[in-house]
Amino acid sequence: MGDKHVPLNRPALSLGGGPRGVQDARQWVVQTCRDIDRPELVECAELGVSELVTNALLHGEAPIQVRVRGTRQHPRVEVRDGSQERPVLPTEEPESDDVLLTFGRGLSIVGRCADAWGAEIERDGKVVWFNPASSFADDSGVPGVITGVEAAPDELPEDAVTAVVRDVPVGAFLDFGRHFSELRREVRLLSLAHESDYPLAKDLSDLFGDLERHLRAGTDETPVLLAQEDGKETVDLEVVVSRSAGRTIERFISLLDLADEFCRQQRLLSLARSPEQHAFQEWYLGELVRQSAGRAPLPRPRSSEHGQQGTPHLAARRYG
Repeated sequence: MGDKHVPLNRPALSLGGGPRGVQDARQWVVQTCRDIDRPELVECAELGVSELVTNALLHGEAPIQVRVRGTRQHPRVEVRDGSQERPVLPTEEPESDDVLLTFGRGLSIVGRCADAWGAEIERDGKVVWFNPASSFADDSGVPGVITGVEAAPDELPEDAVTAVVRDVPVGAFLDFGRHFSELRREVRLLSLAHESDYPLAKDLSDLFGDLERHLRAGTDETPVLLAQEDGKETVDLEVVVSRSAGRTIERFISLLDLADEFCRQQRLLSLARSPEQHAFQEWYLGELVRQSAGRAPLPRPRSSEHGQQGTPHLAARRYG
């Protein structure tokens, strides 16, 4: 294993265009596999990420990033780009067994060097991912799975109340949206690829789905986006939330704290939240809980005042 002091929960690697981007991604993923003491995955990880980055450069849009998420037991390589175009799943085996000849011609190679793989279509792009196998498959490999963005409901709950959250930092709010999407995707992919090892991941994925439907239906992000365009640091928000959603939001707050602890222990290949991110999210979500129960709003604590932070990347704990 590499230097024990090398952080395994490293942030994503941003890639430039051209062949250098493919080379950088290969070297970065190979080193990460060695750092997490999984050298047997190097060959398939290097081959798969080469294919995904090549496809992103040819058919995707900037920005392009590569990272490794999941756990030491089930690491997952992800390549993100700014296009929402769905990748074309392979329908037949590669034309040649020579990987140099088939390089860049589709995703068949990824299926042959993965235990599981797929794509997640998001509101601002897509993530194509794979769990590297220990050996390259002789057959067509495993099929890929594409999942997409779910639409928020148009109707609000009958027991809805309007929470007024004042002085919300614009950067922190947008950061939280990215954080929520990352964490939801993590539990969804754990459930999809390794449900037997993570038996509660499916339940957690459903919990995130419920939360997203409630929060997105009741939150108008237009004031936040306008404030961002105008260079304002804070904005007042009105969030329509169900009275019955308070307990679900409290469960979510506890889950975030648990995920942070697992990240700090490096049992996950992800980043724990910064103190500023933790303070904002606890205050913001706490206000939804308080006001859904009919209690008066509280002002934002001074400790949560901060500018826009880097995007946090969390993952679900290992369950079982």
